[in-house]
Amino acid sequence: MPDLPRPDEDMLQRHLREVRQLLAKQQLVEEVTRRQRMPHQRLVENITHRQNLARLQRKLDRLHPADIAYILETLPLDERLYVWDLVKADKDGDILLEVSDAVRPSLLETMDRDELKTAAEALDADELADLIPDLPTDVAQEVLTALDQREQAQVREAMSYAEGTVGALMDFDLVKVREDVTLEVVARYLRRFDALPDHTDKLFVVDRDERLRGILTLEALLINEPETPVSDVMQASELILFRAEDEARQASHAFERYDLVSVPVVDKQRRLVARLTVSDVVDYIQEENEAEILSQAGLEEEEDIFAPILRSVKNRWAWLAINLVTAVIASRVINLFEDSIAQLVALAALMPIVAGIGGNAGNQTITMIVRAIAMGQVQPSAWRRLMVKELGVALINGLVWGGVIGVFAGVVYQNLPLGVVMVAAMALNLLLAATAGVLIPLLRQRLGRDPALGSSVMITALTDSGGFFIFLGLATLFLL
Repeated sequence: MPDLPRPDEDMLQRHLREVRQLLAKQQLVEEVTRRQRMPHQRLVENITHRQNLARLQRKLDRLHPADIAYILETLPLDERLYVWDLVKADKDGDILLEVSDAVRPSLLETMDRDELKTAAEALDADELADLIPDLPTDVAQEVLTALDQREQAQVREAMSYAEGTVGALMDFDLVKVREDVTLEVVARYLRRFDALPDHTDKLFVVDRDERLRGILTLEALLINEPETPVSDVMQASELILFRAEDEARQASHAFERYDLVSVPVVDKQRRLVARLTVSDVVDYIQEENEAEILSQAGLEEEEDIFAPILRSVKNRWAWLAINLVTAVIASRVINLFEDSIAQLVALAALMPIVAGIGGNAGNQTITMIVRAIAMGQVQPSAWRRLMVKELGVALINGLVWGGVIGVFAGVVYQNLPLGVVMVAAMALNLLLAATAGVLIPLLRQRLGRDPALGSSVMITALTDSGGFFIFLGLATLFLL
């Protein structure tokens, strides 16, 4: 009897571990059978291979497409492609949508035209709009041609909106009803469906021109008398709705604030176009969080951890080059005070402390500002108030922790003036870090750039060069 998973064991990690074990077992059996010179070796190898293959196939068949996508992302390229070949064709489209943008090309490269068409044709219009840009042009055109006019229009509409807008996330699969029918008619209409669209918590009430009149919640449908007209129980005032051009970030804030499940998307004439669901919003938030983490490290796009070396180099070289330039500048700053360091060797041991604490404080400030910008809590006009607040925090921290390290330096090196210089340098560098931490993301936002992109690289470069200059400059003035 197989061991039952522990209650605290993560199910996804358990699936990943089992798949890796099956892959490792198959590889081991193949190696052993090849080394042994036994009669009927080929037959034994084939039987063993098929048994392990069947176990792995059964495991994959039971997994959700999202779980398979996660497993594919964590496997080296050869194992990833081996597992990908075992996945049933009816899951291909969903898995391609679930895997990261960095991993998807490695899977698409192994698929022929028929496989690509089959995977794409199994998707809804909004899902197809996400996948089509990655398909070969001729395959994409064939897939679009195979759709009916309504679906073609939906796909082209979804593709027409820029990333980061509601239109790029919206879902066309929804249920519409009229306000002049009874709840009994609506219930009969719903029973004609094999299944309701995912995340259906409300029906959208429209008129004959497809203009949104209100919403009918499933709760209202169930608890009211069947003879009740839809117009009597629908919600028609203070509706939360979006337009396709609205920012997805603002929409995600609304979902979080009001605990929404689905929201109608309308055009300028208030005609119902689609809906936005909590599933779409959660995916968007996750992608934004991942992009922000990468941006702070100076990575402009998501990277497959098992990508070819040259592809990874191209993704990382730009900000490394910038970092190299700033490191050279910092070294030149130190070189300016070469004579001072030669006269007082303690400066060489203490100056990394000033620069390191400044970089840490600057990253704290810039992280808070970038997060506030992402949440829509900060406008560029608020920079003065933010600056005053962050400078106050930096001054107190600089005096307190500068005092601690100043006492340490004064006692260890038996040089009280050196301790005082440490306090002053620490306070000034933290003030510099706070200033940069506020201004860098706000200026990038005003210029229409990503506030998080390379922020940690820039703040570290500034506090390193500035910290060295401040500390060594003060030491030169007051100690030598």
